[in-house]
Amino acid sequence: MDAQTLNPLTEQQILDAVAALQPQSVALLAELVAQPSLLGDEAGAQVLMAREFAALGLRVHEFEVDQAKIQDHPGYSPSILHYAGRRNVVGIHQPAGPVRGRSLILNGHIDVVPVGTDSLWSSPPFAPRIEGDPLSGKLYGRGAADMKAGIVAYTQAFRALQALGYEPAAPVYLQSVVEEECTGNGALACLVEGYTADAAIIPEPFEGVMSAQMGVMWLTIDVHGLPVHASVAHTGMSAIGYAQQMVEWLKELETAWNRPSARHACYAGHPHPINFNLGRISGGEWTSSVPTHCRVDMRLGFYPGRTPAEVRAEVEAHLAASHARHPGNASLKYSITYQGFQAQGCVVDIGAPAIQQLLQAHRDIAGTDAPLNATPATTDVRFFHLYGQIPSTCYGPNGSDIHGIDEWVSLSSMQRVTAVLALYIARWCGLNRRAA
Repeated sequence: MDAQTLNPLTEQQILDAVAALQPQSVALLAELVAQPSLLGDEAGAQVLMAREFAALGLRVHEFEVDQAKIQDHPGYSPSILHYAGRRNVVGIHQPAGPVRGRSLILNGHIDVVPVGTDSLWSSPPFAPRIEGDPLSGKLYGRGAADMKAGIVAYTQAFRALQALGYEPAAPVYLQSVVEEECTGNGALACLVEGYTADAAIIPEPFEGVMSAQMGVMWLTIDVHGLPVHASVAHTGMSAIGYAQQMVEWLKELETAWNRPSARHACYAGHPHPINFNLGRISGGEWTSSVPTHCRVDMRLGFYPGRTPAEVRAEVEAHLAASHARHPGNASLKYSITYQGFQAQGCVVDIGAPAIQQLLQAHRDIAGTDAPLNATPATTDVRFFHLYGQIPSTCYGPNGSDIHGIDEWVSLSSMQRVTAVLALYIARWCGLNRRAA
């Protein structure tokens, strides 16, 4: 029997249950945003998630990422921080009644990116602020959109079904993971731990349903120059100046990969799919000395279908050829290392029943078709799709200024996504009556 036939609830019942929970949903989001869950400091927010999963009656499994278990996996990215004390939190639902539907993973990352310059924010980034209606306006704060509102949405979707007297008729795993923003190793650790399902949804803050995602690579270039006194700077070789030159050489690849003839079909209409971002630069020792050393950290995007090994080989060959043509190359040395993302891209099978069911749930709740979005970013979907063979995509609340200043999420969008996810769970997993 199809799981959809096991759903006794109407869309209106689900909408009403989610609306009744909206004050609690907003309060939970504010509580999560107030936790500064930056890289390495995720513990406080994960305590809250363990509390929420336990309150839902789920079995809570907390575990640290085990480097030894994941480091030989093809999806592994070299971490920039140790994992001691940094836990994934998984809420595990096993139906008390008969298992009749299909299983589901609902995954979200608890980590957030740095806030930048605090003084540029209109209000403190970890002091959540609501603009407009307290239940349907915008909630500001770092991580509000990316992606704590999505975590709240799947948590409250599960709670709404309970409030209506039902539970999923198949296993459901609510995952709150660490380190999505630089490696994805938190989600990878869940997969290696044995968590699998018939479908996976990540409520990242995308407009509509994700149809493809880019590969992403982090690399570091260390340049060593020829230091001299600044009064004779023309006789030396500046490591900072040469590092800037190497960034420009990499930008040549960015331009080449963005050409229409070089594009992946999913990105044919995108205005600028490939981006090489100079995220950090540090170098020099003394204002009156030509710099000895410079380090640049870059993030490179690349198309689905290419492996990180292929991209590394092309990047290294391009820089080596450019360096060989430089007239002063004998006095300059550079090295390339890789930490952080070594993430392959992927294309979502939109025709898969799991994705079609999600599109239909959105249509039934929102009254419109969800747009399909080929994103130039990466997400943890790649682990489910590439290595778990699990139909998966991203679908989450709308927000803005992600990774920027004054990040915000739409509370009305969070409520709508919560209802869509509740309807999706009811149809995909089926429902059993909860024990009194």
